[in-house]
Amino acid sequence: MVGQRFLEALTERAPGAWRITVLAEEARPAYDRVHLTSWFSGTTADELSMWPEGFAQSHGIDLRLGDPAVRIDRAARTVTSESGAEFPYDALVLATGSYPFVPPVPGHDAQGCFVYRTIEDLEAIRSWADTARTGTVVGGGLLGLEAAGALRALGLDTHVVEFAPRLMALQVDDGGGAALRGKIEELGVTVHTAAGTQAIEAGADGRVASMALSNGEVLATDLVVFSAGVRPRDQLARDCGLPVGERGGIVVDTACRTADPRIQAIGECALAADGRVYGLVAPGYAMAEAAAADLAGLEGSFTGADTSTKLKLLGVDVASFGDAHGTTEGSLEVLYSNSREGVYKKLVVGADGSLLGGVLVGDAEAYDMLRPLATSAAALTVPPEQLVLPASIGTAPGPIALPDEAVVCSCHNVTKGAIRAAVTDGGCADVPAVKKCTRAGTGCGSCVKALGTIVADELAAAGVQVARGLCEHFAHTRAELFEIVRVKGITTFSRLIDEHGTGEGCDVCKPAVGSILASLNAELGNSVHILDGEQAALQDTNDHFLANLQRNGSYSVVPRVPGGEITPEGLIAIGEIARDYGLYTKITGGQRIDMFGAAVDQLPHIWERLVAAGFESGHAYGKALRTVKSCVGETWCRYGVQDSVALAIELELRYRGLRAPHKLKSAVSGCARECAEAQSKDFGVIATSAGWNLYVGGNGGMTPRHADLLVSDVDRETLMRTIDRFLMFYIRTADRLERTAPWIERMEGGLDHLRAVVVDDSLGICAELDELMARHVETYEDEWRATLQDPDRLRRFVSFVNAPGTPDPTVRFVPERDQVRPAREDEDGNTLRPALVAGPRLEVRTR
Repeated sequence: MVGQRFLEALTERAPGAWRITVLAEEARPAYDRVHLTSWFSGTTADELSMWPEGFAQSHGIDLRLGDPAVRIDRAARTVTSESGAEFPYDALVLATGSYPFVPPVPGHDAQGCFVYRTIEDLEAIRSWADTARTGTVVGGGLLGLEAAGALRALGLDTHVVEFAPRLMALQVDDGGGAALRGKIEELGVTVHTAAGTQAIEAGADGRVASMALSNGEVLATDLVVFSAGVRPRDQLARDCGLPVGERGGIVVDTACRTADPRIQAIGECALAADGRVYGLVAPGYAMAEAAAADLAGLEGSFTGADTSTKLKLLGVDVASFGDAHGTTEGSLEVLYSNSREGVYKKLVVGADGSLLGGVLVGDAEAYDMLRPLATSAAALTVPPEQLVLPASIGTAPGPIALPDEAVVCSCHNVTKGAIRAAVTDGGCADVPAVKKCTRAGTGCGSCVKALGTIVADELAAAGVQVARGLCEHFAHTRAELFEIVRVKGITTFSRLIDEHGTGEGCDVCKPAVGSILASLNAELGNSVHILDGEQAALQDTNDHFLANLQRNGSYSVVPRVPGGEITPEGLIAIGEIARDYGLYTKITGGQRIDMFGAAVDQLPHIWERLVAAGFESGHAYGKALRTVKSCVGETWCRYGVQDSVALAIELELRYRGLRAPHKLKSAVSGCARECAEAQSKDFGVIATSAGWNLYVGGNGGMTPRHADLLVSDVDRETLMRTIDRFLMFYIRTADRLERTAPWIERMEGGLDHLRAVVVDDSLGICAELDELMARHVETYEDEWRATLQDPDRLRRFVSFVNAPGTPDPTVRFVPERDQVRPAREDEDGNTLRPALVAGPRLEVRTR
């Protein structure tokens, strides 16, 4: 990454001045290691690539992949590569990075031991994980916790072993480490701190079997990932006589020059002038800029860099910035800790009232604003206590309060002043334009939110109206389009775009409008099925086939199981269908049964049998209500105080098929023990001895958030009415693809305003909301039952338009644990490409 940034900086500053040769060890050009873990969730190597198309050709760069440098002859000024080729140089830049440190313990080279550094490493880990049950990560730092998240996502029982007394010892303090550990252990990862790896034992087959720890524990494990730190790759410099540091790293000055003025070193292989080896991308980029400036004959120096970090590790927000450990003389600490929520915040404040640094765990929302404040050295304008309190209690200043010299983007060292200048002087009218002009927000991405706020504020200050439209084809927001459709009775996308938009639409506005039309189907007196006519063309891949597309081009089928209650006959029917079609079955987190591996042409036959058995669509494919999870309540549980199952069934049947801006999840718990996890749902209900408590705006996933209490101890009728209004108000006013949690957080007045609207009827719209929900309930029709009754709709369910009945040869499976899974490799060991099944089919006709 650092080498790539150097190439970009040099070709920008001195275009055509240098003839550049790049010797690369890997078989692919530079790629984004910061987001390497996203490869496990589907990001491809091409998407991670940082090498722009045509970059080498446009700048005359000779890129030599898979041919690393092995020797430097400083006297002859030549570099020899592994292939034996010799390259003369006038200037030489070493960007060799670092290598993972593997503790030299017995058994460290057993089969099943890996490092976590390259895409090839990740491919090897995933392949080995197919036959493993338990994975152990050695190292509890940033990369170690990312590796643990990857192993957990691969379905392994995961352990983390850290020699230090806390996780992320360099970034967080004891309080932050305790909060982080608590959150991670809640996710099912076992953490071992203050424990070193003593030995790794292999079985008779040479494969990893167990790990012995310094505290006497022995862990049974099938896979080990070493993430115990890195070491500078400085061997080339050592071999040619360049000075290196006592603990490694090529010694450089502020222009990143080594003892040989013709050789520079940047990134993790370099020991900077301040005596540090930096292992983060932002300092590496700053070194690259300094070295490029020097070769271009310009001023530029590297004297140190911001080492702030903000990451989401195993779904937990963690941030550290500035003097996080309070080492500055006279500094004071301001703490907020909530162990119930797993939130820990610490700010370090200087004697002069300036913010010096901080640690945030569990809630890093304020990082975008706090980090620039810490780097600016400006005195705080509000009491520091307000900066750590939750948003509902404290009021933190936004990016508008930052001084112009505050660095907003630490990856590319872009200040607030530079961003403002890009808007006012550079003519940038939106965030993408500012990114292109300044590079802000194009590194780790943690500053994008602050960037958007600064751009919007600057445009507003200049009297420029900030575009709020859904996309380039509609100047209206989703909420405004919802009202236009409802009031004018518009039933088609073509009429809406003709009267209120421009062009032909795009993949942003079409699904959004399709969702609005589906939400208002009954209100408009419409009986258009989601697969009929123009409405069908608006849907994304999942809605287009009323099923979830999986990684190998097959589909999953999820029938509705209200409240998780199912009869033995229903279980038998699902089992027989899964057996007859060779489907993989799994109990979902929402108490349903998911069946994977159906070909598109099998879907109608599967659903015909499910409908006959009394099942209906579970809408797992749509932006709609998914499930209402429940515990067994007072019917079976000795702690239950209300019938949670009956209420969950009633809620799920009431709101089934309700189309919304995003998916909706719910749960009902029969007592305060909360076994159904209602407070992590978009709307959740908890029984009390006096009635029901309703919580709203919670969610799990990438940004977990506990729901807020909206009403308490209400009767069943009041509960239903309040949920009706909450859901319809959300559908009416939320933005495209906006979950209920950010919708409430964005709402002016937040939860109090929401309560005033749906409980106190402060806007006078509750009667309309009630009527909208009543019509939905009255007119609900199961989409799959209706599809099976219409031959025209069934015609779309074929793998190939011109050869109906022909199976897709790219959809292949292999046996695993007495079931099947998607095939990952063919007989020759070549990776299979996922089947491309996306959107409406293309038919070519002649006339």
